This record gives sequence, structure tokens and C-alpha cells, in this order.
Amino acid sequence: MKKLVAAALATTAIAGAAQAQEIDEFRIGILGGENAQDRMSSNECLRAYTEEALGVPTRLFAPADYNGVIQGLLGGSIDMAWLGASGYAATYLADPEAVEPVLVKTNLDGSFSYHSIGFARVDSGIESLEDMQGKVFGFGDPNSTSGYLIPSIEIPEATGASMEPGDYFGDVLFTGGHEQTIVAVNNGDIDAGVTWADGLGNWEDGYNSGALRKAVDAGLVDMNNLVQIWMSKPIPEGPFVLRKSLPADVKETMTDLLHDLYENDRECTYTVAAGETAGFEPIGHEAYETIIAVRAAKSE
Repeated sequence: MKKLVAAALATTAIAGAAQAQEIDEFRIGILGGENAQDRMSSNECLRAYTEEALGVPTRLFAPADYNGVIQGLLGGSIDMAWLGASGYAATYLADPEAVEPVLVKTNLDGSFSYHSIGFARVDSGIESLEDMQGKVFGFGDPNSTSGYLIPSIEIPEATGASMEPGDYFGDVLFTGGHEQTIVAVNNGDIDAGVTWADGLGNWEDGYNSGALRKAVDAGLVDMNNLVQIWMSKPIPEGPFVLRKSLPADVKETMTDLLHDLYENDRECTYTVAAGETAGFEPIGHEAYETIIAVRAAKSE
């Protein structure tokens, strides 16, 4: 399959050989959300394709938290990453010239949105946010769109109370990532948590794509033991971004490689996209202006 993809991307591979004089290596950052080894394994196929297409050594970086990827992009130690919308907003607000969004993951219905999902154990008796009063609520990462930014806005609107520990919820804590939240809820360490899913397909499968689907695929959870207690409004899927200062032919090669990945290797696309997808389609900065405004307002 790797040779087939290389043939399909012949023109970009040739361009990649020429630009090897301009870059010595290419570095792909992977956001938190699952353990580092699983993140590396899920993206190994993309690393291999990138190395072949660009003709330079390609490495994966899986920092402990979202901010590690954001700072890597800002500092130039990471060249490409799939950011959440909030992560892109944070990067843009820190330096508007640091990165550019090029592609977005699409759902099977062609949309490019997903949801923040609140969930608890079935045997907890928790079925809604009303049942969470005085309970422990877990969130993934301060820089996660679905794991904190959107819930921190929409949940207070629903409860009429703040997210401060003791105001409505007994405690509000950060687990460190989506997988950690799912495991903590499943193990009964916290009463409920939030994570991300496309909201399409079956709950029993962890929906078609997202952190729940990856957890099901990894054998971490049985969705029949979990219950959905809240769902956010649609959130724009985060973009694949490239450092603006990269050579133009490098950016073109990587954009083409990602765009064509769905047609050339469905299995690789599935692991990179955290589940079922219709592929990666072009996206621009304007799609994230609302999230940027929300992020800016929250930081004031």
C-alpha cells in the first residue's frame, strides 16, 4: 500500500526530493488525548508517508499536554499538527503568522463538526446535568475545545451556575486528556466527564469517530456501561495546520498528501482521524473566527 500511495503522489514526491535541500527534517505534533504510545502508533503511517513524500527524516512528537504542541508550533520545533479549534485559536492569538489551517476532517455526512459529550457510568444513576449537582466533573485539558472551552461556556448556561468547584459541581478537575477522562469515568474515579465525538452513528460504537470510538477500538470501555448526560451544540472540527514559514513546495506536498490519504489508504486515514471519516477537505482561517473570538474573550 505504501508503494501505491507513493505512485499516486508521484508529482508531490518528486517535488519533495527537490526540497530536501531546504529542510533537514519534518516534525509532526500530536495533541494529547490518549497515551503517548497509542498516539505515535496511530500516526506512524502518516509519518512514513510524509518521510517518503518529502525525502527527509520525519518524526512524531507527542507532548504531555495540548500546550506542548502549541508551543512547538509557535517556536518552530513542530511543523505540522492536527489542532482542535481552541488550540488553533490559542496559536493564532499568540502569533497570527505562526501557522495556517489547510485541511479539516469531514464526517461521513460531509459535515466538519463534532460535539462535546458529557457522560457518566450507567450504574451511577446520573442521567443529566441536574444529577451532577455536588458531584465531581472531569475535563480533559484547558486548551481543548470539547474538553473544556465549549463546556465552560455552555454548561454554565444550562446550570445557571459557574464552573468553580463547589458552586454547582462538588469539584471540577482536569484529567490530562480525553482518554484519561474516559478511563476515570469508566473506573468510577470521577462521577462524569466530557470528551469529543462526531455524534453520528451508534452510541454503542462510540459513535463513528472521536475519543469514545478510539477507546472502544482499544478495548478500554464498553459503551453499554456508559450513558450520555449532555451534548454541546456543533463545534467546528479543528484544522490540520502547517507552519507558515515552511517552503511553499513542502506545504503543497503535505496538503496534497493529506487530502489524498482517504482515497489511497483508508486504514491509515481511520487511525489518523480517530474513526470513520469522509476524508480531509480544504479549510481556511475564516472557519475559526468565532472560536478565536470566544477564546480571546475567555482570556480577558
